[in-house]
Amino acid sequence: MATTHKEETHGQQHPLSIYLWIWGLLFVFSTGSYLADFLEHGWFRTALIVIFMIIKAGFIVAIFMHMAWERLALIFAILGPPVVLLVLIGLMAVEGDYTLLTRIDFFSAPPPIEAPAEEHH
Repeated sequence: MATTHKEETHGQQHPLSIYLWIWGLLFVFSTGSYLADFLEHGWFRTALIVIFMIIKAGFIVAIFMHMAWERLALIFAILGPPVVLLVLIGLMAVEGDYTLLTRIDFFSAPPPIEAPAEEHH
């Protein structure tokens, strides 16, 4: 009974070691992201940077913004709309590529050969 009263008055406390662990992991992933800048430009470098960015953002949202300790319904309510927007952006990118390739194909086609006009005398 006393423990319940104590939790109600002080709220939920998280151990400090979790924050220090996540801070260390963020430092490691930031170092990896920085070192990825020294790779040659290409899809591998870009993929590494995006992966490190997503991992770091996930740790920050989960631990430092206390999302890991929230109810599942609240997590879905907060993270659902951005995920839906990212899916829609991906679909629009695919559609944009299709439209671009269709236009390139249409406008790069040689003009149709016309029959020479007959002269009327």
